[in-house]
Amino acid sequence: FKKVMFQTIAAPVLSSILYLVIFGAALQGKIMSEGHSYLEFLVPGLVMMSILQNAFANSSSSFVQSKISGTLVFLLVTPLSHILIAGAYILAATLRGLIVGACVWLCTAFWVSFSFDSLFWIAVFAVLGAFIMASLGLVTALWADRYEQMGVIQTFFVMPMTFLSGVFYSCDTLPSPWRDLSVLNPLYYLIDGFRGGFLGNFETNPWISCILGMLFCLAFFGLSAWLLKIGYKIKS
Repeated sequence: FKKVMFQTIAAPVLSSILYLVIFGAALQGKIMSEGHSYLEFLVPGLVMMSILQNAFANSSSSFVQSKISGTLVFLLVTPLSHILIAGAYILAATLRGLIVGACVWLCTAFWVSFSFDSLFWIAVFAVLGAFIMASLGLVTALWADRYEQMGVIQTFFVMPMTFLSGVFYSCDTLPSPWRDLSVLNPLYYLIDGFRGGFLGNFETNPWISCILGMLFCLAFFGLSAWLLKIGYKIKS
């Protein structure tokens, strides 16, 4: 992804800036919980959304491209274990997600000045979110035979789950049953924990969110490594 940084890093940063300009201009006078402005509330959500979406896109597109082009066979014949292969794809995608998130945050600093309440929770949820979505992207790529199949998962599952996880609004303000449905979205806990690291107030217990995130990390990484081990759709 470093060879096409204009597409993999600059483009998603620009998209996040446009969200900030549009929503910030419309709702900049709105005061959120604990006296924070809407811009202060919005930016952590945009940063986390960028991390999640780009981590998923990197592992899924890279692996699908290797499958379609036929270059994956050169990787499979190397003396590398399935765990190492999965780890390489997932860690590379995690790195891209974190880089994009950092760039988004640096660019938004021109509009919003931040004070950190807990760098620990910011780092924990950023890494957990990137790792989970990178692992999910690899699982999707192992299942998909074409770019269209991968696009279906990204468009109809990943993107709605991201947008409906509290990026642009507080889930506590939602009426029933939408508030109850929000807590079923695993990305909600990641975004809430990440934002809480900036603002200092959490809608959910960050330790519970952290444990859930670690369980999802283990589950998706284990699934991706197991699919590589059995050669699912790659050794036929």
